[in-house]
Formats: sequence, C-alpha cells, structure tokens
Amino acid sequence: MTRHQVLDLDPVRYWAHWLHGPDRVFQETNCAADLWIEALSALGLDPVVGLAFTLGTDFDGDQWRMFTFPAEDLRRLFGIEMDELNVWRSLGAHLCDQLALGHLVIVDVDAWNLPDTAGLTYHCAHQKTSIMVQMIDSDAGRLGYFHNTGYYELEGDDFEAVVAVETGPDRPTLPPFALSVRLGRLRHDPERATAVAHQLVEEHLARRPAGNPVERLAKRVAEDMAWLQAEGLDAFHRYAFGSMRQCGATAELAAALVDRVVCGEHPWVAPAVDHFAAVAQAMKSVEFSLARAVRGRTCDVAAAFAPAAASWDQAYRVLERDR
Repeated sequence: MTRHQVLDLDPVRYWAHWLHGPDRVFQETNCAADLWIEALSALGLDPVVGLAFTLGTDFDGDQWRMFTFPAEDLRRLFGIEMDELNVWRSLGAHLCDQLALGHLVIVDVDAWNLPDTAGLTYHCAHQKTSIMVQMIDSDAGRLGYFHNTGYYELEGDDFEAVVAVETGPDRPTLPPFALSVRLGRLRHDPERATAVAHQLVEEHLARRPAGNPVERLAKRVAEDMAWLQAEGLDAFHRYAFGSMRQCGATAELAAALVDRVVCGEHPWVAPAVDHFAAVAQAMKSVEFSLARAVRGRTCDVAAAFAPAAASWDQAYRVLERDR
C-alpha cells in the first residue's frame, strides 16, 4: 500500500472554516496559524477555543510577532501532541511512515511548488511557508496538505520537488524543518475545551505586552517610511505582511475568541469584540494608506495609526475590567 492518509478529505468538496470566510477583513492570517484553523476544523474540533494566544501577541521592535497555536495550548485543549521530526532520510519516506502511524506532519516547503498559491508564488517566486501533510500517495505522486485557507493536493513535478529532497552529509541541501503531530490522545470534549480556553485566556492576558504595541508599531513604521519609499511596493508588501497585516489579523481573531468564548462566561466584555474588529479594519486602512504613500502620496503615519491604537487600548480596558 503506497497511499497513507489520516483524514478522508477531498479538496474539491472541502469547505474552509468560517474564520477563513470571504467576509473576513484578513481572510488569511499567516501560514502557521491558518493551517491549524483548517486542521482542527477537519478533525471535528473548534479552532476558536484555541485563540487565547491572540491576547498576548506583541510588536517585537522590527515586526509583529508571527503568531500561531502554541503546542502546549493544543495539548491542554485537545490532547494533541507535537514534537520536531528528525528528517534524516528523504522527506517522502518520513511522510509515509508518519501518516501510516496516524500522525500529521507540519513541514516547511517552498511555495513555488504549491498550486494553491497560483498567481502569487506558484512557479514564479520562492518563499518559505508551512504546510500540514495528511495524505501521501507515492505511486500516484500526490500529496494532500492544509495550507492557508484550505485543503489542497499537489502532484507531478511539484510532488517530486517537495518530497524527494534527500538529506545526508554529501547532499547540497539542508533537510526541511518538520513537526510530527500525534493524535493518539485526541479529545473531542467541547465542554472541557471551553473550560480550558477560559484558563488560557487568563494566562495569555497576564502575558500581554506592557504599553500599546500598536503605538510602537506606528513609531517604527514612521522611521522606516523613507526606506520603504526608496525600496518600492514589492518591499512594502513584504513589510506590511509582517507588521500591519499580522497586527490586524491578530485583532480579528481576538474578536472571534471574545465573541464565541469569553462572552459566554463574562458577558460584560462584549464591547471588546467591536474594539478588536475596529483594530482589524483600521489596520487594513493603514495598509492602503501606506501603499499610496510608498507610491509618492503624503501620509501622516501617526494619524493613520491613531484609530487602531485607540481601539486596542479600549479592547484591553474592557477585558481587564474586574480582573
């Protein structure tokens, strides 16, 4: 048997989770978080209860923290266990073994070979990204994976490029970074998961950054504007993804968490939903304004960021009431 898979999925009939719906301000967040949203949903679990980490994200001085579902949160919520995979053979050999054992595998790959990125990077640009593999058919040369907003399959030359990387002392390429995701202790217990989610909310809130990270982001962007204008739009879009887009996506996911989870036990925090949603909308506007500025238009960076910074403060003031 050369086909191994964990879930019975068909990319043609696959429906993305509503967190990736067309009505979202940021339909994609980042590859590390997005693949978990879809994988948890496909496993019959609610990814929203795992979003407490959004309350502790921060601006790290040069970029917004690249957030994802922490491994310890996944273990406590759902019984999912995850550790680094030692890739010492071809990736394809490891995938066959891992999937046959019932494990999912997260692996860093080149988006050049991912057909779901058509029009962006597929066969036109090299970019590191993460996918979660749940199916491999070695004879047919097909791979099924979660990435960004859905579940997809690749084949042919793309399959060979992704899975046939050989490793060893005489090979010119480094092995890819990979994680083994073990589901042997998986729990489907929504009531327990919600209770754990409330604990995680308190823990991540306690780790929230000192001061307002949106204000610090605005200051750094203002300092970088001359450089961004000199570099042009291509550099700006990469810059915006790691800064404004991650900030806005964080806030939009936080709004979902507060609405669907936190309000159930603390209904008085409901206004925070609108405040976080306002941050997301404001960051989308900031991104458009700065893109125009890079093309030569004038932009008051501090004024552009002010609504997002104010909404950020308001959201946390609501969350910290009575704590």
